[in-house]
Amino acid sequence: MSPGETLLWRGGELASPPAEPTAPTAEQPAASAPDVLVADSWLVLDGAVRALDVHRDRFTSSVAATGLVADDDVEAFWGAVVDRLPRDGAWFPRVELVRDAAGAPELRARLRTAPDRTRSVRVATAARDPRRSPLVKGPDLAALGDLRSEAASRGAEEAVILSPEGHVVEGAWSSLVWWRGDSLCTPADDLPRLPGVTSRTVLTLAAVLGVDVLHDRTTPAELDGAEIWSLSALHGVRIVSGWVDGPSPAEQPGRLATWRARLDALRRPLPARS
Repeated sequence: MSPGETLLWRGGELASPPAEPTAPTAEQPAASAPDVLVADSWLVLDGAVRALDVHRDRFTSSVAATGLVADDDVEAFWGAVVDRLPRDGAWFPRVELVRDAAGAPELRARLRTAPDRTRSVRVATAARDPRRSPLVKGPDLAALGDLRSEAASRGAEEAVILSPEGHVVEGAWSSLVWWRGDSLCTPADDLPRLPGVTSRTVLTLAAVLGVDVLHDRTTPAELDGAEIWSLSALHGVRIVSGWVDGPSPAEQPGRLATWRARLDALRRPLPARS
């Protein structure tokens, strides 16, 4: 795969999309953007990935739930994509199940250069919750991107979605956890949100290390003075350094660095090419 390249799954192989006309005509209008049904992305650093099997399971199970693609075909597609990934450099590939312009399901993959990664993030409370499919990554990505754009206009990089009762659920493109003393807190299980791969990894690490994990129902105001983390496949763990018109977060010296190092240690080489 080449940077910026999009490949389609056709006849059991990854193939370049057919060439499109240089300009639409009345007989051949411009194609509309495909409807994204399922999507997943992960960070590849010099051929190493964290929790690739968890990303695979989330993607394949979400595709299976649509009933549009045979399980064997999805597994073959995933394997072919991983086989084509570069083994050096920083990459953020994305796989998708979409409906094309004709309404047919289609698996596709894109190789993207990894964006810059940061240690901290400023957040703002979202004015609304636009999610239609909060448990599946893909259908709501565009609407959640709009939330982030709105947050950016207020001086933040991420938007925080609240439940109808005002409790913290998740970020637009990230999971959120926070600390109460030495206990790690995650939103209550009945608050519908994406099953984040990085949040699952962090919570598993906490269990292994004997850290108490609390399933919390809290408002932004109740997080004043708390250490808040934003979790994602791209950035890993980031500290919430500010909350626009919200609580004042804190940071315990050394804790973030320790956990970021623990996550980095979980990276594993991609499977050998077939």
